Amino acid sequence: MDAERSSLCNFFVNFLMEENYLLTAFELLHELLDDGRDAQAIRLKEFFSDPSRFPPDQISRYNSIRVADPQSLLEEKEALAEKLAISEYEFRLAQEDITRLKTEGQKKSDPIDKSKELDSDEFEDNRPEIQRKKKDFSFTDIGPLKNNERQDLNCAVKEYLLLAGYRLTAMTFYEEVTDQNLDVWQDSPAHVPDALRYYYYQYLSSTSEAAEEKIAMLQENDSLKKEIERLNKEKDGLLKSKEDFEEQISAFNKSTESLQKDLRDREKQVQSLKQSSEHQRMILNDCRAEITSLKMHIEGSRAGQYMSANEGDPVKLQSKDNGEEQLSSLPEEVEKPIVEKDGGLIYESSISAEKGHIQTEDDLVVEEVKNIIADQREVTAEASNSTLQNQKEVSNYLLSPSNGSFPPGDLGSILKVDPGIGRGSNSKSDKANGEADSEEMGLGTIQILADALPKIVPYVLINHREELLPLMMCAIERHPVSSTRDSLTHTLFNLIKRPDEQQRRIIMDACVSLSRNVGEMRTETELLPQCWEQINHTYEERRLLVAQSCGELAEYVRPEIRDSLILSIVQQLIEDSATVVREAAAHNLALLLPLFPNTDKYFKVEEMMFQLICDPSGLVVETTLKELLPAVIKWGNRLDHILRVLLSHTLSSAQHCPPLSGVEGSLESHLRVLGERERWNIDVLLRMLMELLPAIHQKSMATCPFSSISKSEESAFSVSLLETYAEGRSEWPMFEWMHVDCFANLLQLACMLPQKEDHLRNRITKFLLAVSELFGSSYLAHIELPVFLVAVGDDEADLQFLPSAIHPRIKGLKPRTAVANRLATLCILPLLLAGVLGAPSKHDELTIFLRQHLVESKTKENQSSKHNNEVLDAVRFLCTFPEHHSMIFGILWEMVVDSTAELKINAAKLLKTIVPYIDAKVASANVLPALITLGSDQNLNVKYASIDAFGSVAQHFKVDMIVDKILVQMDAFLEDGSHEAIIAVIRALLVAIPHTTERLRDYLLSKILQLSASPSSSTDVNRRRERANAFCEAIRALDATDLSQTSVREYLLPAIQNLLKDPDALDPAHKEALEIIMKERSGGTFEAISKAMGAHLGIASSVTSLFGEGGLLGKKETTETTAIAPSSPTLQGPESPKVAAATEDTRFRRIMRGNFTEMLRSKAKNQDETQPQNH
Repeated sequence: MDAERSSLCNFFVNFLMEENYLLTAFELLHELLDDGRDAQAIRLKEFFSDPSRFPPDQISRYNSIRVADPQSLLEEKEALAEKLAISEYEFRLAQEDITRLKTEGQKKSDPIDKSKELDSDEFEDNRPEIQRKKKDFSFTDIGPLKNNERQDLNCAVKEYLLLAGYRLTAMTFYEEVTDQNLDVWQDSPAHVPDALRYYYYQYLSSTSEAAEEKIAMLQENDSLKKEIERLNKEKDGLLKSKEDFEEQISAFNKSTESLQKDLRDREKQVQSLKQSSEHQRMILNDCRAEITSLKMHIEGSRAGQYMSANEGDPVKLQSKDNGEEQLSSLPEEVEKPIVEKDGGLIYESSISAEKGHIQTEDDLVVEEVKNIIADQREVTAEASNSTLQNQKEVSNYLLSPSNGSFPPGDLGSILKVDPGIGRGSNSKSDKANGEADSEEMGLGTIQILADALPKIVPYVLINHREELLPLMMCAIERHPVSSTRDSLTHTLFNLIKRPDEQQRRIIMDACVSLSRNVGEMRTETELLPQCWEQINHTYEERRLLVAQSCGELAEYVRPEIRDSLILSIVQQLIEDSATVVREAAAHNLALLLPLFPNTDKYFKVEEMMFQLICDPSGLVVETTLKELLPAVIKWGNRLDHILRVLLSHTLSSAQHCPPLSGVEGSLESHLRVLGERERWNIDVLLRMLMELLPAIHQKSMATCPFSSISKSEESAFSVSLLETYAEGRSEWPMFEWMHVDCFANLLQLACMLPQKEDHLRNRITKFLLAVSELFGSSYLAHIELPVFLVAVGDDEADLQFLPSAIHPRIKGLKPRTAVANRLATLCILPLLLAGVLGAPSKHDELTIFLRQHLVESKTKENQSSKHNNEVLDAVRFLCTFPEHHSMIFGILWEMVVDSTAELKINAAKLLKTIVPYIDAKVASANVLPALITLGSDQNLNVKYASIDAFGSVAQHFKVDMIVDKILVQMDAFLEDGSHEAIIAVIRALLVAIPHTTERLRDYLLSKILQLSASPSSSTDVNRRRERANAFCEAIRALDATDLSQTSVREYLLPAIQNLLKDPDALDPAHKEALEIIMKERSGGTFEAISKAMGAHLGIASSVTSLFGEGGLLGKKETTETTAIAPSSPTLQGPESPKVAAATEDTRFRRIMRGNFTEMLRSKAKNQDETQPQNH
């Protein structure tokens, strides 16, 4: 397409030069240069730069021709407008004639068209010869242009210029073609759309190269069609293969499902075998217990052999019969073919795995029983009597009141466990029987324990119930019935109504021990469900147990449960209303992550982490930053993704806030009004960025592609390493992220923060200082500093240590407009001063930089732009860092002693801004001497600027020595007697009224009285009103404070009287307020002023305060028992019983007379500014 445009443009240039359309060609030259098409403008530049065609002296003479003035142009325009109206009328007449002639010409041209059609075949046969001739002849060989050809070409050129966007060239072409109306193109065969391109294509198609190109295109088209057919066949084959594969996949899925089903059946069969084996062991244990009782019975019988043989025969027969019965019943019990479980039957074939082992034990038991029966036949009759006696003793022991009462069931179980209680036996038989009886006794004990614990727990004190945990854990672990275990587990988690931290620790330790002993299946099916039932419990202590279980019991469940069910529980807990529960969820999520089998749930975990990071509770945020954030980085190993999401959240939090101003294109429209939630989110995200900085540095070092470069021990990144990096031969994404993405996003965020957001700006500054400390001084000097210099508009920033590939992105940070320059000075310059040049290694450069912008810039032309409020605000932010105060005061003294008035005024403004961030010692040693020097300057503007700074000092310090110096200087200002000085002093001290000492208030009152007593010599009403308004605002502010009776009587009331003497100078609102103050302070009753107060409450007024020493929230005003004596007889009211009402506290009414909301804002702002000095 570019080659086509170039050829068409050259064709057009040839035409213009041959037709001598020089102005059109000249305009085309300029438009080609503007479009950057220098290659196509070479011929035109050479043509117009030829001195033989255009002599320089002639050109200079044309340049000196006077341009017509606007009046003559207007007259010419009016004349042309008249000619245009006449021409339009003639044009309409001509169009009608043309239409008529077209109709006649069409009728005459029909026979000619038919003759042309007859000759067309012959013309096509001779086309190659014609093409050859066209190629051989040049443009001038075809003869001179005819009038109709020239008109067609002119219209085609005009059309091309308009379509190509060369409007200036088209206008010039209109002027040069004077013998033709280019807006009307006669209807001819040459009249076609986009005619010039059509002519060009027609010419090209007549050449042999075009014919060859067309043939090549046809051949290529055929080959492409064949290729398409082949690809379609391959596509059909792939689709068939896909269907085959899908069928195979479905078959594999079905086989997998059948195998899984078979596996589940096998698992059930294994469980059934295990349970049947346990059942057989229980039967075997019962048999062993019976055998043991038989042995003891035989031994007891042998002990009674001294009895007569006749009496012993029945015993022998009975013993023999009992032994044979037990022996015959034993194989039936051992070889029982069927057992029941959960309502189903398990046949003999299902327990074949353990049959051999059980059969071996059965053989031993049968043989042992046979031996016992053989011995039993030798027992004499005396053994029977002995046995009966022993049984009586056991019964008497168990049923004795001194030993307590046992239920029949318990008694039976005890007799079954140890039937030899109370019988005489030797020590050898006791040792043999101990091991056999222990397991049966354990089962009985567990059953008794499980039945008794739910009844015991309610009667144990809550603070001592954890002592029951060992018994409860033992019963849960060993009891054979699942429903009983569930009941005990439910009791475990409801053991204590609101367990404290220590009690929860004990319960959780017990649960961990129990999970370790019972295994994964029982932990999942018995322990965790009972715990998770507490997730919606009313008490947060119970929900804390759930959070702890998610982290500590996850080790004892299957891996697939951890990142599914347990993670869902944690996700529900992080949305809990209780702060401690969310904090516990964050802690236990950090414990849970290393146990996940894979990182499939990474993005879900990351989302949960950012939700916890932006939690409104500081405790949750702190736990997330210290525990969860390192765990997520270690587990997921996706630091780069976390950083991208972090910067995105930070910027979106600010961008969602409304702009400071709705005026498009203004400075305030770029700044945002942050809400409390957005401010908190940005703050914690910046804290998160600070926590991630060591990990960023570590990964940058680990991924360094220049392993051959030795790194310096003093700095993280040496100069040689940065030089190698600047060559751009290898990619280093983690390192580049800091200065390409992170700095750019932080600068974008800073440009949305208004001036009052010093806390967030301070957070960014600390991050930049940490970067310079961690990455080293070389990185600070050669990479970080140039990026910020470019961002503030410095053209001299050195980017040689940055790869050329990222230069456009760095240079894109440079402000392009005047508003962008102001925004950079307001928002980025504070970061450059405090966060980049504020590093310890850059102290000297910071001093030089400030001196250039504050002191040495007076020699530059743009001095006024350098010394503006934005620069002063940047220096004010630098003053919030105490380590820079000495350097700033050094530069300020240079400005104070300078001879330039503007520098001195700026010094006074800087002194005023630095006052809230210093203490009384620094103020006395540095600020006051500088202000006194400025106050004695001969330039009035400098003097008045220092008065405002004195007011700021009075507002923030109450030290007597400082107050004395301020009063002395104020007296010096007032001695001047000028109207401006008086107004400046009153307004400066007015700001300090709510925060200063009683002495300074009395001083201000006395000066107001003195100045109001002497009437103003000025005849200008506006100056008198300005002076009176200043006095009234001060009096109303003083009235809202605690004034002594003496001050009221000697200063306040006389001053009000003096002001009321000049009613023309008083504002009506001020006049009414002064009259009310006069009545209240002079002892008037509340009823007498209620009407005036009702009218006054709706009037806006100036500064007063609810705070301060005399405000509504200040120290309590002492009640006075007597009315204040009026200062003059004219103000004394008649005596009446209502005089006592004058003692009523009227402070609130005085405050309501002032615009207390304005003072509230002023107070809040001053408190915010004084916080750094308190800390």
